[in-house]
Amino acid sequence: MQLTIGYLEGTSFLLLLFIAMPLKYMMDIPEGVKYIGMAHGMLFITYIIILIGSAIKMKMPLWAIPAGVLGSLLPFGPFIFDHLLKKNLQENVSKEA
Repeated sequence: MQLTIGYLEGTSFLLLLFIAMPLKYMMDIPEGVKYIGMAHGMLFITYIIILIGSAIKMKMPLWAIPAGVLGSLLPFGPFIFDHLLKKNLQENVSKEA
């Protein structure tokens, strides 16, 4: 679930930055920012809630929550964070086995 929300949140942020905002400021079409911005806001809040819940439930590393929050503020950040977290969790599982 967290992976899906991460991809949706990251995609909505990229749509907001690279499509909706240029449409608003270059072509005077503000509707994209209104709707994509609202969707991105809801996805961002959902992402943070699921991140915290997942970190507690899965006993993620200490760096996971601040890195996830920071990643959600940067373009392409959620994609990179999810990749690094998956890699770290797989390494931990293979060490325990």
